[in-house]
Amino acid sequence: MLQNIRDNSQGWIAKTIIGVIVVLLALTGFDAIINTVNNTQVAAEVNGEEITQNELSQAVDMQRRQLIQRLGKDFDVSRLDDKLLREAALKGLIERKLLLQSANDADFVFSQQALDQVILQTPEFQVNGQFSVDKYDQVIRQMGYTRLQFRQMLEQEMLIAQLRAGIAGSGFVTDEEVRSFARLERQTRDFASLTVKADKAHAEVSDEEVKAYYDEHSAQYMSPEQVVIEYVELKKDAFFDKVEVSNEELQALYQREIANLAEQRNAAHILVGVNDKVDEAQAKAKIEEIRKQLDEGKDFAALAKEFSEDPGSADNGGELGFAGPGVYDSEFETALYALKKGEVSQPVRSEYGWHLIKLLDVQAPEVPSFDSLKDKLVRELKAQQVEQRFVEASKALEDAAFEASDLAQPAQELGLQVQISAPFGREGGEGVTANNQVIQAAYSPEVLEDGANSNLLELDPDTAVVLRVKEHRKPEQLPFEQVAASIREQLVEKRAAEQARSEGEKLLAGLREDKTPVEQAAGGQTWQQIEAATRSQEGVEPVVLQTLFRMPRPVDGKPTFAGVALANGDYVILQLKGVSEPDDELAEDEREMYRQFLASRSGQQDFSAFRRELERSAEIERK
Repeated sequence: MLQNIRDNSQGWIAKTIIGVIVVLLALTGFDAIINTVNNTQVAAEVNGEEITQNELSQAVDMQRRQLIQRLGKDFDVSRLDDKLLREAALKGLIERKLLLQSANDADFVFSQQALDQVILQTPEFQVNGQFSVDKYDQVIRQMGYTRLQFRQMLEQEMLIAQLRAGIAGSGFVTDEEVRSFARLERQTRDFASLTVKADKAHAEVSDEEVKAYYDEHSAQYMSPEQVVIEYVELKKDAFFDKVEVSNEELQALYQREIANLAEQRNAAHILVGVNDKVDEAQAKAKIEEIRKQLDEGKDFAALAKEFSEDPGSADNGGELGFAGPGVYDSEFETALYALKKGEVSQPVRSEYGWHLIKLLDVQAPEVPSFDSLKDKLVRELKAQQVEQRFVEASKALEDAAFEASDLAQPAQELGLQVQISAPFGREGGEGVTANNQVIQAAYSPEVLEDGANSNLLELDPDTAVVLRVKEHRKPEQLPFEQVAASIREQLVEKRAAEQARSEGEKLLAGLREDKTPVEQAAGGQTWQQIEAATRSQEGVEPVVLQTLFRMPRPVDGKPTFAGVALANGDYVILQLKGVSEPDDELAEDEREMYRQFLASRSGQQDFSAFRRELERSAEIERK
């Protein structure tokens, strides 16, 4: 438990950051929805601000993708309840809207420079430890964002994270609460246990009882419903050997590849912002004064630490790290690419304020040779042709299967084989029959009852199948003789557990009423003695420990007793002899660890209460 507290106390901020990163980079959830299409249909109004049907539809789609990613490619999408998805998505959008409104009302801000630093330092946007524009564009494109949309979404997520940290981070506990919690957590208990075994050898079940149970629960003893399917499988890999690429095509693709390579520039800057407190003229005058100090020989990094208003880079001497074209705004980028290594620009105005920019280093792009890229280029060109052929073949298979009364003709037309599966039930089988799409199609009324070929099923991006049911094995009542042994075993285990519990409760009652001496209760067994047991004592069943630490303390040296049934049917009698709490003072690091853990827990509870209060007091109208 102590280690758990240590992990939790140190992990709250990390979990918050991970939560934000998951939203931003894993295509998950619905908290990152930015509406960029005008849509007059309204899903809800939150304190007068609209959530459009377009936003809600995007949120539902993203939530569906999240579930599919988590549950795997074989997850049957048709099993998702659209109504529940929409309710959950709308609830999340409303909560997000409330949090953003609260953050704005509290004047929380997250500067554009800080956003730049978050983007530049995000590992998912880096290649070999350096920010990559291509990787950045690739990731946000997969997420469905333009650069502007992504920055808008990121800024909102950071505002919500600030609000969460501001509330959850304000939790506190008193010294007495820390001492009380630590005292309970470090408490140990001396106890003895006596186990009444569930003895199946003495648990008798008659043939009549077994038969009666079978008759009463006959619906449980049916043979599984199964089908055998025929199917035709189309694999994308089969087309790779059927396509060829020319050297001219390879050379053209190679030239396009190397044309996209760009040099990386490591810049440092000093920023003087223009805001409510500093106007344009004041900011420009200040940056020109800093420029004079540079001309007089002052160190750029030292001046950045002293004067720069970019919190993300100032402590690092203004250094922004390596980046290529397209990362900074146009004015900043134009000035940066006009510099030679070691040069400092004249004052530059951007949307954030006035900058002085220094070029620290330049990394020229490494141009790979044609031979080193040839295999990759061949795969890319072939993949394009294969994709087209796979799409065409899939359409041809779907059309042929729709028109045919079996799979023999479609298979012959496309040069494929009709395969036959092993019998499988509604829970699926192995190989292709483990796929939920296959299971759903095989047991659909059209295929199972009407004998039709299925639609084309895209099992994954590289595999498509069409199937039909060859044999349908309906459930049948299993004969009593086939299941009697398993029923008897089940009833014997249940009866043995009942007998153990009954015997244990009688002994427990006698011990509590002082009618049965402890030694006599043992009945020839030995009480198992454990001293100074902790809440995470090794070798003791968790359910036993839970019962033990809920027992009342012994009074006047008289032990207390309790009983608990185990999952295996045994019944354990517990004799609590003593409770000890450490008298020594907590070490400073332990006290601080407990304090952080309790404060974090309190802060999270405060934030949950804050969200509930926002929703309670808001004007929310669902359309």
